[in-house]
Amino acid sequence: MRLAFILSEIGSGIRRNLSMVTSVILVTFISLTFVGAAGLFQLQINQMKGYWYDRVQVTLYLCVDNSSETSCAAGPVTDEQREAIQAKLESEQFAPYVDTVTYESQEEALGHFRDQFANSPIVDSVTADQLPESYRVSLVDAEKYEVIDEAFSSEPGVDAVSDQRDFLEAIFRYMNWASVVALVIAGIMTFCAILLIATTIRLSAFSRRRETGIMRLVGASKAVIQLPFILEGVIAAVLGAVLASATLWAASKFVIDGWLVDTFPQTAFISSQQVLLLVPALILLGAVLAGLSSLLTLRRYVKV
Repeated sequence: MRLAFILSEIGSGIRRNLSMVTSVILVTFISLTFVGAAGLFQLQINQMKGYWYDRVQVTLYLCVDNSSETSCAAGPVTDEQREAIQAKLESEQFAPYVDTVTYESQEEALGHFRDQFANSPIVDSVTADQLPESYRVSLVDAEKYEVIDEAFSSEPGVDAVSDQRDFLEAIFRYMNWASVVALVIAGIMTFCAILLIATTIRLSAFSRRRETGIMRLVGASKAVIQLPFILEGVIAAVLGAVLASATLWAASKFVIDGWLVDTFPQTAFISSQQVLLLVPALILLGAVLAGLSSLLTLRRYVKV
């Protein structure tokens, strides 16, 4: 009988404040969607880091006519310097760090340049002798880039040592900022949801103040009186969390799996299955926020 009473009170409260309950569902849905989006950003960043860092190459650019580094003071790289650089890369000393070494001539560099800047007006004005030769070094451990940098940055014939991680870190930094922005918006919307839940519970308690008074007179416990109000807020928030979870899953299924994976096959994307890992957290977060805000509101406005 207590369960039937509580369920009837919940239904009565939802019917009386249907517009406010709908608002709670929508605001919770929006706020938790932003929370989930921030979580997905972090999952994607970690996925891409793990994928790309394993494929990071260190590039040793060799001296050309216009090089200004002290290691290029003697002019363009000579055959002896080139052979010495390759021998050093393939030596036993660097075997624990170097996986593979690939040489790129000036003509090959020009071909890659033309492919990369095919639509640029400057492509026809660049010649092979303006581009440096290079050694592209794949590392056993991408975190050991500094070993190669320190060993070859001042090597005669080497103009510069470049690590692709500098470029990747810039991309990941912007993605992290996007994640922070999503979290800030989510925080604002969550605060709005908490205020709206508290207002809804307060109005519901006010509209049923006569029933509450009667229940106090007949000796109903605090839990029996307060539980229907708390569950109203929790149910609305959980429904919002379910909608947010469904939206995030649909976005990952149709946008990431259905479009981005095919458009950018060389990029590691999170899967829709990974998104499902966020669903319990979003539902729990919505339920906890609604439960706490409802309980605090009832302590102030419903005296038992």
